[in-house]
Amino acid sequence: MAVTPGHTENTEVTNGGTRSFPTRVVPRIELPASTSELATEAAAQLGWDGVVLPEVTMLGRRVCVVAQLRTDVHAERIAMGVGPVSDRATVATWTWPEFAATAPAPAAEIIGVLAVARHWRTAMASAVPFARYGEAAMVLPSSAVLTKDYVDNCLPRARAYGLAVVTADEDAVVDLDLPGRTERMLLDEDAVSRWVNEMVYEQLLASYDLPVGVD
Repeated sequence: MAVTPGHTENTEVTNGGTRSFPTRVVPRIELPASTSELATEAAAQLGWDGVVLPEVTMLGRRVCVVAQLRTDVHAERIAMGVGPVSDRATVATWTWPEFAATAPAPAAEIIGVLAVARHWRTAMASAVPFARYGEAAMVLPSSAVLTKDYVDNCLPRARAYGLAVVTADEDAVVDLDLPGRTERMLLDEDAVSRWVNEMVYEQLLASYDLPVGVD
């Protein structure tokens, strides 16, 4: 049986045999540029002034962090011989009352967190854990936001979480579709945010090619 271009053929078993019918193929939405390029353009669009770090997995999510190094804190930590600490259990103890006074200060200033994805659900799942502590945004292809699903389901959730939405057209030109909401409840510094800060600190040192510390 001939199938119309743009369709695939599905087969259904009936009492009288089999029956074939065409099913329309939905084109896969693709990003118009690399994650790094889109994150850099989105950060500029949002006015986030900092280093756009490479995409990394943190808390099980793929994100790009925009951050700045606190050079005075970094200098102090070099003097103390305390570089970035990646062990979550160790970092968690820094929030304990008995260790809080002697814990190293956060050496990174996180400006915001970007989740670049083809679909808003993926981007939102990645961005929301970080939106509890500060600015966060989703970066989506323009075609992904021109749907009823996006208007009815994504926008209300994005507003509730305070997420910004940046779109990128087929030429990778970015535009702000939804500003982030700053008047929302944010969590205080805790073991999670301290560990994230250490991971970002490590990335910043790599991007600046600066010394980690002294032995």
